[in-house]
Amino acid sequence: MNDFAFSTVAHLVSELGAARKLGTHVRNRFPAARHALLVTDPGFLRTGLVQAPTASLEAAGFHVHIHADVVADPPEAIVHAAMAAAKAFGADIVIGLGGGSSMDVAKLIAVLAVDNAQPLADIYGIGNVKGDRLPLVQVPTTAGTGSEVTNIAIVTTGATTKMGVVAPQLYADLAVLDAELTVGLPPAVTAATGIDAMVHAIEAYTSRHKKNPLSDMLARQALTLLSANLIRVCEHGSDLAARQSMLLGALLAGQAFANAPVAAVHALAYPIGGIFHVPHGLSNSLVLPHVLRFNAPAAASLYAELASIVVPHASGSVEARSEALAVAMQQMAAATGIERTLQQVGITAGDLDRLADDAMLQTRLLGNNPREVTRADARAIYAAAL
Repeated sequence: MNDFAFSTVAHLVSELGAARKLGTHVRNRFPAARHALLVTDPGFLRTGLVQAPTASLEAAGFHVHIHADVVADPPEAIVHAAMAAAKAFGADIVIGLGGGSSMDVAKLIAVLAVDNAQPLADIYGIGNVKGDRLPLVQVPTTAGTGSEVTNIAIVTTGATTKMGVVAPQLYADLAVLDAELTVGLPPAVTAATGIDAMVHAIEAYTSRHKKNPLSDMLARQALTLLSANLIRVCEHGSDLAARQSMLLGALLAGQAFANAPVAAVHALAYPIGGIFHVPHGLSNSLVLPHVLRFNAPAAASLYAELASIVVPHASGSVEARSEALAVAMQQMAAATGIERTLQQVGITAGDLDRLADDAMLQTRLLGNNPREVTRADARAIYAAAL
């Protein structure tokens, strides 16, 4: 067995209605905190679901400032504005309430809003955050990114480019899962974010360098929960038990890939999102089956093991069961009604070279893939997804 290290968030709460008791959960962990910056986005603010956790925080003695300016794939300007808001308010605790973008901004604010903090530009990359941060609580409103338990934050740095901050300081102190916050998600968003979480589990299970027994266990349990409930929550959005299972599955997948990092699916998905502004989960879903087939010569045995979870009736050779996993993921996308080809999101054959060029820049991710990916390989995968 290879040596490995494993890190995750110290405290987790998975409970229906937990958002209505958020103040109690946070106060129990941080008795001295007084000024809570709640980081969310305009769309979630409009749902009215921010009111109950805010009221709970106020009842527990917190002064709350809601910062609701986060956008998808947040650019640096959004991060700087949130940092300024945190400092102006005198925040001594940061709470991310939303999807991956809101939680990523919350992580960065917790690091950047302390005295003598580093500039944002200095913390891009792996392990470049120095010093401490403000207390950090994460409350996801989608079952997808797993950002509530990862130590990664992604920032849009140019028209189509993104940079990541990866550091142990980005792990939250507390993550709270409450499916009541996810009930208003449209089926297409539920589907794309759910498949995103499944990609996290699949890629963690096959990660080249840091795959380990704990990440494997988490990835398998995540896939069990996600594959059993995805169609159900898309067709019956008010099923709270199924939605809570999806949230837990996404969290477990997040714990897995925070320690056994993702690979070529994400590397090829990032340019689709960056250039064509396709949501991250959907970008992953569009290339997933084609990357699985490309990786099969190197990872078929592992894919066959996962097929026993997602398609337990699959039989035959290792290669046949590996292909069954790819087919099952395509069928899941079809059953939920989300786009399944690049053409459906406005990408043409003339765009493939640019996509391939951008994908090859994702060296941090490509290095984790079970099979080496050349530029010609990346272009061929995009062509298969067209």
